[in-house]
Amino acid sequence: MPSKSSARLAALTVAAVCSAASVVVLTSPAHADTVRIRDIQGSTRISPYAGQQVTDVAGIVTGVRTYGSSRGFWIQDPTPDDDAATSEGVFVFTGSTPKVAVGDSVTVSGTVSEYVPGGTSSGNQALTEITRPTVTVVSGGNAVPAPTVVDARSVPSRYSPAGDTAANGSINGLTLRPTQYALDFYESLEGMNVQVADTRVVGATDPYTELWVTVKPRENASRHGGTVYGSYTSQNTGRLQIQSLGKAADFPDANVGDTLTGTTTGPLDYNQFGGYTLVANEIGALKQGGLERETTRKQRRGELAVATYNVENLDPTDATFEEHAAAIVNNLQSPDIVSLEEIQDNNGAKNDGTVAADQTMTKLIDAIVAAGGPAYEWRSVDPVNLADGGEPGGNIRQVFLFNPERVSFTDRAGGDATTAVGVTKVRGKAQLTASPGRIDPANSAWANSRKPLVGEFVFRGETVFVIANHFNSKGGDQSLTAQYQPPTRSSETQRHLQATAVNAFVKEILDTQKNADVVTLGDINDFEFSGTTEILEGDGELWSAVKSLPRSERYSYVYQGNSQVLDQILISPSIRRDCDFEYDSVHINAEFHDQISDHDPQVLRFRP
Repeated sequence: MPSKSSARLAALTVAAVCSAASVVVLTSPAHADTVRIRDIQGSTRISPYAGQQVTDVAGIVTGVRTYGSSRGFWIQDPTPDDDAATSEGVFVFTGSTPKVAVGDSVTVSGTVSEYVPGGTSSGNQALTEITRPTVTVVSGGNAVPAPTVVDARSVPSRYSPAGDTAANGSINGLTLRPTQYALDFYESLEGMNVQVADTRVVGATDPYTELWVTVKPRENASRHGGTVYGSYTSQNTGRLQIQSLGKAADFPDANVGDTLTGTTTGPLDYNQFGGYTLVANEIGALKQGGLERETTRKQRRGELAVATYNVENLDPTDATFEEHAAAIVNNLQSPDIVSLEEIQDNNGAKNDGTVAADQTMTKLIDAIVAAGGPAYEWRSVDPVNLADGGEPGGNIRQVFLFNPERVSFTDRAGGDATTAVGVTKVRGKAQLTASPGRIDPANSAWANSRKPLVGEFVFRGETVFVIANHFNSKGGDQSLTAQYQPPTRSSETQRHLQATAVNAFVKEILDTQKNADVVTLGDINDFEFSGTTEILEGDGELWSAVKSLPRSERYSYVYQGNSQVLDQILISPSIRRDCDFEYDSVHINAEFHDQISDHDPQVLRFRP
């Protein structure tokens, strides 16, 4: 198993402060244990023994983790009690490679600790551990306790109890009710040997050798076999992350819709990057589901095709230009206008003051031509160095691609990184004061975030206003498995301000010209049912066209096994009213282990 990325290692170093374990191997049994694992785990999320020393805790080793900063092993009591709320397993943190094997009968003395992956500020739940252990191996080759089966019947449909208002919404102190709530059910198995069987993959294998499965294949299923996230109040309870205690090379390269056939078995862990995770000693065989990348249809002569595509920190050093070009030409059928998000400057993450992106764009356009596509032109506004967030030094921004054989761009001087574009009326029509331009760039809503890019296009004599967006990310939000339920979405505060600013600008256009065609699109970083989208839509100024799709197809991104909407195209009333538009979420990336971006592009076709 390879080391985690530096970010993930940093998140785990809190655990590494504990001293390495000492191991004593005896040929005669140790004396009777004074505390059982179930006593340590207790019936809530926090151990009643937290911070205390325990002596001669007995168990059978069910799994050994020899990689990363969180090295150690799991033990389980082979004689469980009849209390479903108390787990019979626990993780023993050693900090160095453990000197035990699966099947060893051991006793462990050490300090009970509640380790919060990501730190207490993350709001995550705590993982109960025994730290600074002294381990005595009593015997080897023992039968491992039979795994608890996790399936559609055993996982409750209700997700979590409401947090205790007296504890700021925390569920830590609440008695577990594993037959009523999914999070309580998983917590009641923390550290125990568990098993899933014939599970469908709902989150593709990632670079950290992780994937997501569901034990509830019918739960909000997407057309491709994923699990659609469609509401804050109806969580998908069947999702479970899978890691492996084996070699990374043996981990399957799985796509959404594939199946892990047979059984996948191992201890149930809890981590910062996925919550409850089955860390497998045994992993099921991969059965491919036949997922193929989608291709949208070609726009007709009188249709304008407008797309949005987050190309994930594209800079001239990347090896994905040919693949992105092929996606734009073949899968997207060469849209007339493409809003690109995450175009980096000419030297990518190198932080030397460079902000121009002409080399990045020239390389992409040349690759598109080589792939058989049109000779696109492009427009953008270079940001102020280090002012727009994203990868430090990368200076990401939105860029318009357009096919001059099909559409023209109205160039109007005056747009730069700090000047706000305005709207004027000329001969009864709305017109931008600068094109391309930036919307209200001095507004604090855009602090350390991308500023919206707006441009004026003409298609078959009709003007279309296009606003390219890349809203503030969800970084800093509490996870769905946080100790606080419901979790706090702190990042949406800034997105709400951003949505307010964009809606106000669209309203200004429509107040000037009631029937103006306005397309607002990009990586909105929020769901179609979110407050952010509601603010963007306003009092009917815009409408998110992804809602024209069946619920099973509403997604552009997959996160922790949830297929969800982040990328959107919103349209003004003149476009929606005609009912002569067509929307397509073109699934070419998010569900695949060999993705070239983590986002799926979106395409809108309509007749201006």
